Amino acid sequence: MRIRHWEIMGKAIAKEKVQHQVAALPFRRTADGDVSVLLVSSRETHRPLIPKGWRMKGKSDRKAAAIEAMEEAGVIGTPSKAPIGSYRYWKRLEDCFTLVDVDVYSLEVTENLADWPERQERQRKWMSREDAAIVVDEPGLAFILQSFRA
Repeated sequence: MRIRHWEIMGKAIAKEKVQHQVAALPFRRTADGDVSVLLVSSRETHRPLIPKGWRMKGKSDRKAAAIEAMEEAGVIGTPSKAPIGSYRYWKRLEDCFTLVDVDVYSLEVTENLADWPERQERQRKWMSREDAAIVVDEPGLAFILQSFRA
């Protein structure tokens, strides 16, 4: 099958099926009973986002989301049984952009690790849901953050 594409800013936009990723929305309850969420920086552009990655063969999506949270953000917790929402974004690949749907699982954090696999590549920051919704680039993710109730 031939993939047709458009080109924007020197990168092709693939016209193929939508890809699929899973993500974790790490959260904790604050002393005053509110909820804070954890954002991490992307590796290349350092944009704030939530831990996410491709589906993992042999793992449920909720388990894959928990693994991404540990690897990218250094947190361990319990993922929700079902996604709390989903959003769509354009992922930059080496030679093109591709459309990706992301299912988001909440992850109640039980442990913050001092050392984790991507510690040298990312920064992490706890913040309110409202502040997190302001700083992320994806409107769909911002909506999930604003509407999230633990």
